[in-house]
Amino acid sequence: MTTTETGLSAALNARIEGCGTETIVFGHGYGTDQSIWDEILPLLSQNYRFVDDLITLLNEMGLKDVTFVGHSMSAIIGCIASVKRPQLFKSLILLAASPRILNADDYEGGFNSRDVEQLLWNIETNYENFASTFSSIIADPVNNLVVDKYEKCLKGMRAEVALSLAKTIFYSDWREIVDEVETPCTIIQTKKDVAVPHNVALYMQSKIKGRVTLETIDTVGHFPQLSAPLEFVQVLKDALHSS
Repeated sequence: MTTTETGLSAALNARIEGCGTETIVFGHGYGTDQSIWDEILPLLSQNYRFVDDLITLLNEMGLKDVTFVGHSMSAIIGCIASVKRPQLFKSLILLAASPRILNADDYEGGFNSRDVEQLLWNIETNYENFASTFSSIIADPVNNLVVDKYEKCLKGMRAEVALSLAKTIFYSDWREIVDEVETPCTIIQTKKDVAVPHNVALYMQSKIKGRVTLETIDTVGHFPQLSAPLEFVQVLKDALHSS
């Protein structure tokens, strides 16, 4: 069953699907859209309801006690929201999450300042080339379908939007908010993610106050929901059953 929404929900193209009694909220990451979840939604819709898009839709949709599945930047949005409104969340599934992209003296985020400056320059001067190059680096480099999917999503964004959002992500530091998360969390990583090194997952595991587990999926790249959908859904179901 698919339900269309009005108001903010309609503006953000949110939708409700499935027929279960438990609600899962999906939020996608930088450069992607709802289609990033297409491989796994058919595997869940018989048992769960899910709303795809920003966490700010919860109040409008009258949802609470939900499981929020956030990928990349949306995972941190879920952490922030859970600190502000913990009653809305039953658990958080944090997929390839990073509270800070830039390296610091005591923290390995995966990118140094020169890396970020170069990425932003590429977005500003030749966005088409950036989209092709960045997708081949961040996605599973040996899986052309995943690379093509992410490249298509990136190219669907306007360059000025991509640049503004990239600056926000690359220069944000949400490490302090991670220390305040008390909602039960499952962190999901691939065995190698250029965008989010394994050390970041270990850092989040050590800082989150609530119950937290770390699961590693045997695939590479930033999008296990595309490169290993069956394995991802199994980890997700295990997390849901334990919450």
